[in-house]
Amino acid sequence: MALLHKKDSVGLIALSNGPALMMKDTFEQLEQVLKEMGLNVIWAPKLYRQESVFQASDSEKAEMLMDFYRNDELVAIFDVSGGDLANGVLSYLDYDLMKRYPKPFFGYSDLSVVVNGLYTKTHHKTYLYQIRNLVSEDASKQQQWFKETLFHQKDTLFQFDVEWIQGETLEGEPIGGNIRCFLKLAGTPYLPSFEKKILLLESYSGDVAKMATYLNQYKQMGVFKQINGLILGSFTEMEQKQYEPDIVSLVKSIVNLPQLPIVKTSQIGHGPDSKCAIIGERLMMKKEG
Repeated sequence: MALLHKKDSVGLIALSNGPALMMKDTFEQLEQVLKEMGLNVIWAPKLYRQESVFQASDSEKAEMLMDFYRNDELVAIFDVSGGDLANGVLSYLDYDLMKRYPKPFFGYSDLSVVVNGLYTKTHHKTYLYQIRNLVSEDASKQQQWFKETLFHQKDTLFQFDVEWIQGETLEGEPIGGNIRCFLKLAGTPYLPSFEKKILLLESYSGDVAKMATYLNQYKQMGVFKQINGLILGSFTEMEQKQYEPDIVSLVKSIVNLPQLPIVKTSQIGHGPDSKCAIIGERLMMKKEG
């Protein structure tokens, strides 16, 4: 069954840092694109930052999200924000209500805490994707993937090319997202179990030292010995500035588990050509040749 149909209503919200007012033109373009697809767009009432980076309190943002879940007209929810603040809403959400009224939730980067937190507390799959990609420099391609996948039940948006680093098969439910933000769930009831999962990690900013310290924290949590495999997305700063050691070499050195399947993709992360990873839906990959 398609996730979206013409005349459906979708909700757009910002649970992380409040977007600056200068983003208004981008959001208006995004709304127009969605309307041209036949969708009705409902915005959360408090979107733009008012004081410092805040558009609302954590409890107010959580209540806006719960209003979307209670709204029978809404069939999907997309977060348009990023930054640092999304984990603040997790304490205020009604997960029992979310279980009763399941809706696809899409977000990325700092929203890694929400997509994984919702998966943990509701056992519903969520979607690691930034809908602003629809008006990015790869807008035409993104809009095509979006329509093919969410309206016409193809997998274009969910399929990404990989390079095999080690291993030959990879199977399990993906969890994770941004390497830094996902770690904010450590020690909380919102952190998913790593047992037999596929851990997905990507990053926008961060040099070698930052990546090394994050990877060592995952290692000290025992993560790499629990998972079935590792997907490395794009590590934008590391790759654009060509830091050495590169992210693959750094991961192999710190993880130090030759038997752990690892793949690399440039199509999950902060790039304008980024695809959508489904958190909590079983994934199977096999090396060709």
